[in-house]
Amino acid sequence: MAGKFEIYKDKRGEFRYRLKARNGQIILTGESYKAIAGCRNGVESVKKNSQDDKRFETSRDKNNQFRFVLKAANGEIIGQSESYTSSSGCKNGIASVKKNAPEARVVELDK
Repeated sequence: MAGKFEIYKDKRGEFRYRLKARNGQIILTGESYKAIAGCRNGVESVKKNSQDDKRFETSRDKNNQFRFVLKAANGEIIGQSESYTSSSGCKNGIASVKKNAPEARVVELDK
């Protein structure tokens, strides 16, 4: 079974998505959207852009942890990772997004 995207409402009532790997771990989260249609478009953008290595950027946060973002062709961030303690963990996270995103099913929670 492949991973899955979950679309849900956040505390402010806006729509968000998260990509979960087969083991249930969240590997990518998206921004908030006012409308569910925009959120669905964000998921489709992740599916497409996750297959291009140039769309991923890694960095370190203020706690010296590793993170990555996924960007669309226009440079806009469409997803971000959790923090990783090592560079190799971050690279594994990217590999997991690349593997899971294209075929991940979409589940809409609590519309």
